[in-house]
Amino acid sequence: MTFTMSDDWRRLRADTPGAAHVVHFNNAGAALMPGPVVVAMQKHLQLEAEIGGYEAARERSDEIAEIYANLAAVIGASAGNIALTANATDAYARALSSIAFKRGDVVVAAWSEYASNQIQLLSLEKRIGIRIVRAPALASGQTDLDALDVILKREQPRLVVAVHVNTSSGIVDDVAGIGGVCRRHDVLYMVDGCQSFGQMPIDVEEIACDFFSATSRKFLRGPRGAGLLYVSDRILSDGLEPMFLDLRGAELEDEQRYHPVQGAKRFEDWEFPYAVLFGFGAAAAYANQIGLDRVEARLAEVNQYLRASLQRLPGWRVLDEGVGACPIIPIHAAAQDGAAIHRRLCAQRINTTYIPKIWAPMDPRLIEAGWAIRISPHYYNSPADMDALLGALGEAVS
Repeated sequence: MTFTMSDDWRRLRADTPGAAHVVHFNNAGAALMPGPVVVAMQKHLQLEAEIGGYEAARERSDEIAEIYANLAAVIGASAGNIALTANATDAYARALSSIAFKRGDVVVAAWSEYASNQIQLLSLEKRIGIRIVRAPALASGQTDLDALDVILKREQPRLVVAVHVNTSSGIVDDVAGIGGVCRRHDVLYMVDGCQSFGQMPIDVEEIACDFFSATSRKFLRGPRGAGLLYVSDRILSDGLEPMFLDLRGAELEDEQRYHPVQGAKRFEDWEFPYAVLFGFGAAAAYANQIGLDRVEARLAEVNQYLRASLQRLPGWRVLDEGVGACPIIPIHAAAQDGAAIHRRLCAQRINTTYIPKIWAPMDPRLIEAGWAIRISPHYYNSPADMDALLGALGEAVS
């Protein structure tokens, strides 16, 4: 099996300044930004330097509105349901804080819950006394929908949380199937879409989620320091609001009373790094222009080639074997020091991620292995990139 790039994908690689300097397989961490994203950020920083920060935002208010529209298009939402946040963890926390949990309330979570999300749930358990119930998985790694249905009947939870794509492997959960179960039981449902956002088409209406959190920096190819929270009409009409609001999300009526603003902006803060947000919006526009269907199809080709190559690589084992696994590939070499291998790859300017088992304490494959090197390619990776990675990994265990 050979790996090739068409002229279209070569042009997109040429549009990626970092591709000339590093071999980048850390797109599940932070992807290389394309040129238009960098230009969008520089343009706004220059304007702020020339006329002032508040004045620059006021002058570009129409363009700021386009950021919401471009991001909403990535997930099949309306702009009024999008809140911009500092990062995905911040978005997740704002959503959790809007639910009036009380002692004994149950939150059902999948095994694949991201470590930061799990910490937030454990904090609620410690402070309020909620109870966390784990939904079992099928052999594929996806949530067992029949078992979930039984749990929801028995526990009557306040919230179900799921991760669209697991961060320590490429397993894609059936988030739409989970949403269907939640709707039947009229349970609030939140999805962490950090690793799916920008690498595949997403439709929050089809998923039937109440909240969807995502980040700028991963497969969408935006800058660090920005995230989003999708908030459903149901949440807005029920009047849910984050625990801590400022004058962006609410308006004072007098010294004793306030009311939240209309729409998802009630989940935002006043202060924004607008240059970063313009980069976020530019990354969304860039992805929409390419087409998420095309991105998904190309990543499937990249994933198929790289997984097959890694499976044949002596001394290495691909840890995940889930159904429909996407291009987040955890690999392990027995009797080797994974951290040392990662340092060696970094010294060769080959970017990957080292994942110790403590980062994913509920991932049975990673627990058994102890560590993994996470390989996460993108559509701009070239045949030369593939050869460099595979060669370096082979040398590391020879």
